[in-house]
Amino acid sequence: MATITLGGNPIHTSGELPTSGSKATNFELINTGLNKVTLFDFAGSKLILNIFPSIDTGICATSTRTFNAKANTLQNTKILCISRDLPFAFTRFCGAEGLENVVCLSDFKTGNFGKDYGLEIVDGAFAGLHSRAVLVLDENGIIKYAEQVPEIGSEPNYQAALAAV
Repeated sequence: MATITLGGNPIHTSGELPTSGSKATNFELINTGLNKVTLFDFAGSKLILNIFPSIDTGICATSTRTFNAKANTLQNTKILCISRDLPFAFTRFCGAEGLENVVCLSDFKTGNFGKDYGLEIVDGAFAGLHSRAVLVLDENGIIKYAEQVPEIGSEPNYQAALAAV
Protein backbone atom coordinates (compact mmCIF):
# COMPACT_ATOMS: atom_id res chain seq x y z
CA MET A 1 0.00 0.00 0.00
CA ALA A 2 1.36 3.40 -1.00
CA THR A 3 0.49 6.64 0.72
CA ILE A 4 -0.16 9.58 -1.59
CA THR A 5 -2.04 12.82 -1.01
CA LEU A 6 -5.12 14.50 -2.42
CA GLY A 7 -5.12 18.20 -1.67
CA GLY A 8 -2.43 17.54 0.93
CA ASN A 9 -4.54 14.94 2.76
CA PRO A 10 -3.13 11.40 2.98
CA ILE A 11 -4.90 8.65 1.02
CA HIS A 12 -3.80 5.16 0.10
CA THR A 13 -3.52 2.87 -2.90
CA SER A 14 -4.24 -0.84 -3.02
CA GLY A 15 -0.58 -1.73 -3.42
CA GLU A 16 2.79 -0.59 -4.69
CA LEU A 17 3.55 0.51 -8.23
CA PRO A 18 5.60 -2.11 -10.13
CA THR A 19 9.31 -1.31 -10.09
CA SER A 20 11.77 -0.59 -12.87
CA GLY A 21 13.24 -3.80 -14.26
CA SER A 22 10.13 -5.88 -13.63
CA LYS A 23 7.91 -7.37 -16.33
CA ALA A 24 4.63 -5.53 -16.85
CA THR A 25 1.53 -7.52 -15.97
CA ASN A 26 -0.84 -8.18 -18.85
CA PHE A 27 -4.05 -6.16 -18.76
CA GLU A 28 -7.43 -6.09 -20.46
CA LEU A 29 -8.87 -2.62 -21.00
CA ILE A 30 -11.57 -1.13 -23.24
CA ASN A 31 -10.72 1.29 -26.04
CA THR A 32 -12.90 4.10 -27.38
CA GLY A 33 -14.41 1.70 -29.92
CA LEU A 34 -15.60 -0.44 -26.97
CA ASN A 35 -13.20 -3.25 -27.89
CA LYS A 36 -11.02 -5.20 -25.49
CA VAL A 37 -7.32 -4.37 -25.68
CA THR A 38 -4.47 -6.18 -23.92
CA LEU A 39 -0.83 -5.42 -23.30
CA PHE A 40 -0.02 -8.04 -25.93
CA ASP A 41 -1.76 -5.92 -28.59
CA PHE A 42 1.14 -3.47 -28.27
CA ALA A 43 3.93 -6.08 -28.48
CA GLY A 44 7.04 -4.71 -30.17
CA SER A 45 6.29 -1.09 -29.27
CA LYS A 46 7.64 1.00 -26.43
CA LEU A 47 4.83 2.24 -24.22
CA ILE A 48 4.22 5.18 -21.95
CA LEU A 49 1.33 4.42 -19.60
CA ASN A 50 -0.15 7.74 -18.47
CA ILE A 51 -2.46 6.66 -15.64
CA PHE A 52 -4.79 9.06 -13.83
CA PRO A 53 -8.10 9.41 -11.94
CA SER A 54 -10.30 11.13 -14.56
CA ILE A 55 -9.89 12.89 -17.90
CA ASP A 56 -12.35 15.52 -16.65
CA THR A 57 -9.94 16.99 -14.11
CA GLY A 58 -7.37 19.68 -14.86
CA ILE A 59 -4.10 17.82 -14.31
CA CYS A 60 -5.36 14.64 -16.00
CA ALA A 61 -6.37 16.67 -19.05
CA THR A 62 -3.01 18.48 -19.01
CA SER A 63 -1.03 15.23 -18.89
CA THR A 64 -3.02 13.86 -21.82
CA ARG A 65 -2.41 17.03 -23.85
CA THR A 66 1.29 17.07 -22.94
CA PHE A 67 1.94 13.46 -23.89
CA ASN A 68 -0.13 13.89 -27.07
CA ALA A 69 2.13 16.81 -28.09
CA LYS A 70 5.27 14.70 -27.53
CA ALA A 71 4.02 11.52 -29.20
CA ASN A 72 5.16 12.41 -32.73
CA THR A 73 8.75 12.91 -31.53
CA LEU A 74 9.02 9.34 -30.21
CA GLN A 75 9.95 6.44 -32.46
CA ASN A 76 8.16 3.11 -32.08
CA THR A 77 6.34 4.42 -29.01
CA LYS A 78 2.67 4.49 -28.14
CA ILE A 79 1.19 6.56 -25.33
CA LEU A 80 -1.66 4.88 -23.47
CA CYS A 81 -3.87 7.11 -21.31
CA ILE A 82 -5.60 4.91 -18.75
CA SER A 83 -8.34 5.66 -16.21
CA ARG A 84 -11.70 4.34 -15.01
CA ASP A 85 -13.50 6.90 -17.20
CA LEU A 86 -16.04 5.58 -19.65
CA PRO A 87 -14.69 5.35 -23.21
CA PHE A 88 -17.28 7.98 -24.19
CA ALA A 89 -15.58 10.56 -21.95
CA PHE A 90 -12.27 9.91 -23.69
CA THR A 91 -13.89 10.21 -27.12
CA ARG A 92 -15.57 13.50 -26.16
CA PHE A 93 -12.42 14.99 -24.62
CA CYS A 94 -9.98 13.96 -27.36
CA GLY A 95 -12.43 15.02 -30.06
CA ALA A 96 -12.95 18.45 -28.53
CA GLU A 97 -9.19 18.89 -28.03
CA GLY A 98 -8.16 17.44 -31.40
CA LEU A 99 -5.91 14.85 -29.72
CA GLU A 100 -5.03 12.01 -32.07
CA ASN A 101 -1.62 10.81 -30.87
CA VAL A 102 -2.63 9.01 -27.68
CA VAL A 103 -4.54 5.77 -27.17
CA CYS A 104 -7.22 6.12 -24.50
CA LEU A 105 -8.11 2.98 -22.56
CA SER A 106 -10.69 2.45 -19.85
CA ASP A 107 -10.63 0.18 -16.81
CA PHE A 108 -14.33 0.86 -16.11
CA LYS A 109 -15.58 -2.72 -16.34
CA THR A 110 -13.53 -4.49 -13.70
CA GLY A 111 -10.95 -2.13 -12.23
CA ASN A 112 -8.48 -5.02 -12.49
CA PHE A 113 -5.77 -2.88 -14.08
CA GLY A 114 -5.75 -0.58 -11.04
CA LYS A 115 -5.72 -3.51 -8.66
CA ASP A 116 -3.04 -5.48 -10.56
CA TYR A 117 -0.77 -2.44 -10.78
CA GLY A 118 -1.39 -1.35 -7.16
CA LEU A 119 -2.97 1.94 -8.28
CA GLU A 120 -6.53 1.70 -7.04
CA ILE A 121 -7.24 4.41 -4.48
CA VAL A 122 -8.82 2.70 -1.47
CA ASP A 123 -9.94 5.65 0.67
CA GLY A 124 -10.83 9.32 0.46
CA ALA A 125 -12.91 11.18 -2.13
CA PHE A 126 -11.29 9.37 -5.09
CA ALA A 127 -11.74 5.83 -3.70
CA GLY A 128 -12.13 3.37 -6.57
CA LEU A 129 -10.26 5.54 -9.09
CA HIS A 130 -6.62 5.16 -10.16
CA SER A 131 -3.83 7.23 -8.66
CA ARG A 132 -1.67 9.36 -10.94
CA ALA A 133 1.30 7.37 -12.21
CA VAL A 134 3.50 6.95 -15.27
CA LEU A 135 5.14 3.73 -16.42
CA VAL A 136 7.50 3.40 -19.39
CA LEU A 137 7.83 -0.06 -20.93
CA ASP A 138 10.35 -1.24 -23.50
CA GLU A 139 9.44 -3.34 -26.55
CA ASN A 140 9.51 -6.50 -24.41
CA GLY A 141 7.18 -5.21 -21.70
CA ILE A 142 9.96 -4.53 -19.18
CA ILE A 143 9.33 -1.48 -17.01
CA LYS A 144 12.07 1.09 -17.59
CA TYR A 145 10.58 3.93 -15.54
CA ALA A 146 7.97 4.02 -12.78
CA GLU A 147 6.60 7.13 -11.10
CA GLN A 148 3.86 7.18 -8.49
CA VAL A 149 3.02 10.90 -8.34
CA PRO A 150 2.91 11.68 -4.61
CA GLU A 151 0.19 14.38 -4.83
CA ILE A 152 -2.81 13.69 -7.08
CA GLY A 153 -2.99 17.41 -7.93
CA SER A 154 0.59 17.46 -9.29
CA GLU A 155 1.78 16.69 -12.79
CA PRO A 156 4.07 13.74 -13.47
CA ASN A 157 7.72 14.23 -14.38
CA TYR A 158 7.29 14.32 -18.16
CA GLN A 159 10.97 14.90 -18.82
CA ALA A 160 12.07 11.82 -16.85
CA ALA A 161 9.41 9.64 -18.48
CA LEU A 162 10.30 10.76 -21.98
CA ALA A 163 14.03 10.30 -21.28
CA ALA A 164 13.32 6.68 -20.26
CA VAL A 165 11.89 5.91 -23.69
